[in-house]
Amino acid sequence: MSGISVNAIQQGRYAPAGEPVITPDWTLQRLTPPSRLFGANGLRTGHDGRIYVAQVSGSQISAIDPDTGAVATISPKGGEIVGPDDLVFDPQGNLYATEITEGRVSVQAPNGRTRVVYGDMPCANPITFHQGRLFAGECRPGGRILELDLDGGAPRVLLDNVPMPNAMEVGPDGLLYIPIMGSNEIWRVSLDGGAPEVVAGDLGVPDAVKFDPAGNLVSTQVASGQVLRIDPRSARRTVLATLAPGLDNLTFVGDRLFVSSISGQVNEILAGGELRSLVPDGFNWPLDLAMGEDGVLFVMDGPYSYTLQPGGTPQVAGMLFSPGNPGYARGVAAVAPGEIIMTTANGAVARFRPGRQESEVLASGFDQLYGVAQAPGGAVLFAELGTGRVLSVSSGRVAVLADGLRAPMGVAVDSDGSCLVSESGAGRVVRLARGGIETVLDGLRTPQGIFLREGLLYVVDAAARELIEYDMASRVRRTLASGLPVGAPEGVVPKFLGAIGDMSGPMGPFAGITGAADGTLYLSADAEGSVLALRPDRLNN
Repeated sequence: MSGISVNAIQQGRYAPAGEPVITPDWTLQRLTPPSRLFGANGLRTGHDGRIYVAQVSGSQISAIDPDTGAVATISPKGGEIVGPDDLVFDPQGNLYATEITEGRVSVQAPNGRTRVVYGDMPCANPITFHQGRLFAGECRPGGRILELDLDGGAPRVLLDNVPMPNAMEVGPDGLLYIPIMGSNEIWRVSLDGGAPEVVAGDLGVPDAVKFDPAGNLVSTQVASGQVLRIDPRSARRTVLATLAPGLDNLTFVGDRLFVSSISGQVNEILAGGELRSLVPDGFNWPLDLAMGEDGVLFVMDGPYSYTLQPGGTPQVAGMLFSPGNPGYARGVAAVAPGEIIMTTANGAVARFRPGRQESEVLASGFDQLYGVAQAPGGAVLFAELGTGRVLSVSSGRVAVLADGLRAPMGVAVDSDGSCLVSESGAGRVVRLARGGIETVLDGLRTPQGIFLREGLLYVVDAAARELIEYDMASRVRRTLASGLPVGAPEGVVPKFLGAIGDMSGPMGPFAGITGAADGTLYLSADAEGSVLALRPDRLNN
């Protein structure tokens, strides 16, 4: 047994305080089930036989029973380990984790105590332990592979200037095998350093390697979705299974093979390439939402963007590593059939046509972009939380509409063309008027997503876990729903998630909202990882 204490086993990724309370004339429906993980990144089998999974987006480490799928929290959201991407155990049951957003490696002892082992590793990601020695690397262009001193001394550089190394492992031959995403190869190198040797190339962008009981190299391919078995002596390869792009890591429980996907699913690979779902697919967050005129709902989820048809299941529209994808998806506005405008955590505003897998950057170089909307004349309006500004871009020209705001997030356009913004740090929604900024609705805690329809303003207050309806003509305010699974779980204060090299800027939550022409409202339940529909009862009659 690892000895690490765990919370109560739970079916979702957190234990809800109770079901939401809905005003009598509305009905709530979950369009997608709650996610069981906050994405699924690094995998490692613990001494207790469970599968331990690192979750960057949720800043959490969980353990999964490989037979029942029961999930238990090991290092919770808001805990000492922040943005874990990969993990490994030593023989004593100490859990070492790379914290990619923090650029460090930490260790959690069996009694739960945590300390930093080394804190100067930008994009810290791959990690492995071998015969008392700890190795970790930086998943970035020009990254390093280091041997870390377990007592906190200076590390030893094993390799330098490596093009995006990822989850690595020491083989039966005592050499370190490293998937190199930037060159689409797998390398091996002596644990004492020296020149690396290419084991295999022309792959599907390898992002993890482990060894099976027979000594074969097994590798997940993030771009192709293949799981490959590679003979480390002859480089002969066999496709064990083909899943969707977005595979992240793998682990063996005895001779059983399990693989993770960035989206949050964990699958067992069976004979003949068949799959057994251990943890079903889910959302990392989700973030902003937009409803197209054709009834297709767009769901932004960080590494992924999805479409959701009425009565259907989420379909991938784009992912971080797919061609034509604008980047880490956050804010969204539907502007034409099959076409959206989105903001990314990389600081860009882009036009994206998922069906064609093509995008066009409208403006870039911004600090923490969130909500976005299109004005009647075609200008694109967007909120820049990092600087407290709201901006517009039209025909390549960027203009500042307002500055000095406290953490602006949601953006909506009124029928008269004026811009409304949720000022999450000030607890209010404001209108950007020619004479300045005027308050529309205050007394909120942390307003995030906002939506306007026929003079009614809908606001998701993440901290209060409420959906507010405000009639801007009569100034009547009422709560449509409370106890919503939005924001952080009860009692949790999330740690700030910083940038991941060039792949993503700071990753923050955003409980978005949109609506359909029939009056239905759609909400991002980012705490539990689902999409909710709130319908007036007249639609059910």
